[in-house]
Amino acid sequence: MPATIRDRFTSRSHAAARFIAQRGLLKPLVWSVTSVTILGRERLANVEDSYVVVANHSSHLDTPLIMGALPRRLARYLAVGAAADYFFDVWRRRGLTALFFNAFPVDRTGINARGVSAKALLSRGVPLLIFPEGTRSRDGSLGAFKPGAAALASSAEVPVLPVAVIGAHTAHPRGSNWPKPGRLPVGVVFGEPLTAFPGELRSEFTERIRSAILTLTEENSDRILGVSATSRHIPEGDRS
Repeated sequence: MPATIRDRFTSRSHAAARFIAQRGLLKPLVWSVTSVTILGRERLANVEDSYVVVANHSSHLDTPLIMGALPRRLARYLAVGAAADYFFDVWRRRGLTALFFNAFPVDRTGINARGVSAKALLSRGVPLLIFPEGTRSRDGSLGAFKPGAAALASSAEVPVLPVAVIGAHTAHPRGSNWPKPGRLPVGVVFGEPLTAFPGELRSEFTERIRSAILTLTEENSDRILGVSATSRHIPEGDRS
């Protein structure tokens, strides 16, 4: 970690507490109520230091699925962009969000954190998870992307890790209080890291990221949604 400031985003003790919360509590819970398939982790082998994880967003399952699917070395300091008007408006919710997700507040009109700069976090070696649709999809379809995530990655000269979360909307749709019974299939698919081309407009980079996630979804949905066995029955390289 290149960061020299030690706060909750980079503190080793905070990271240890998050490991217990995420891998000891949250992941076992989510994995017990869904049937999880993970694909593409081999594409992350050369990823180091700062990066921006960009994913589609259709369910409250999305964040724990992504964090649980990432190798620990990449998830250890990952900070999640969370809606400031929902997750940071009540102290109890704010505390739990910080504990489990190392969250920083995001204004839904753009990357405009209250007292926390997303770009500053990247410069300190803190990787970010951002959902550029800005809110959960109502029907599970992929919406338009706001340009903030692409602009951050481009200006900080760090890669984007495109991620497709598949099946989460069906398993735990927006408006529901708990995942549906029956351990419905869900999947997390990691794509090849993307970097902005020289002179590429942020709108072009944004669309390229969105297209990558759409392609990952289209290419892997049948495989993931057709899986009826639990994740312990899938090939070793795809296990959580």
